[in-house]
Amino acid sequence: MSIADKLLVQRQRHLKWRWLDWLEIALMILCGLMCFGFSLSVTADIVTRTIGHPWLWLQEVTSTLFIYAIFIGTAAATRRNDHLYLTAISEAMHGTPRVIVEIVIRVVVLGVAAVLIWYGYQNYLRGFGSFRLPSGTPIASLYAIIPLSGVLIGLFTIEQLVNGLRNGFDHPEPPDEDAVPALPVSEAQVRAQP
Repeated sequence: MSIADKLLVQRQRHLKWRWLDWLEIALMILCGLMCFGFSLSVTADIVTRTIGHPWLWLQEVTSTLFIYAIFIGTAAATRRNDHLYLTAISEAMHGTPRVIVEIVIRVVVLGVAAVLIWYGYQNYLRGFGSFRLPSGTPIASLYAIIPLSGVLIGLFTIEQLVNGLRNGFDHPEPPDEDAVPALPVSEAQVRAQP
């Protein structure tokens, strides 16, 4: 099994377009790199401060990596139905009520995506008037990921809506490959349970 196969979630495959799989893989790799870089920069910041020679620019790197990891991870989680999604409510239903709840949930997520795009872009434009210290980089560099994340969240939500309306939201999931197989239960054990 390749790394790409391990990064790509097969759950709810009927809600996904295969041509966007590469984007999910890229987002997962990018998010992992951002989290690794964040951890490395925090460690380096602690070490340089402890030895009495702080690298002040590390705080800028740390905050940038942290913010980018959050918004890239949110987009990836939306594609994987791991975030911004109320599975407990919708999976307990079947038929028309489930379709209605699934549509309402995704319309709310589309609203969140629209807010991220609109206000994220507004903050990005305003960010050219403020600068980060000590580098003097416009703070817009931090805000650039917010509208991009909103676009990706919107794209993945539309993907799920279109495929859910076309294929149905309620599909049995394939068995989990990592799950431990259930042991056979004898009739005596079933009767002995309270």
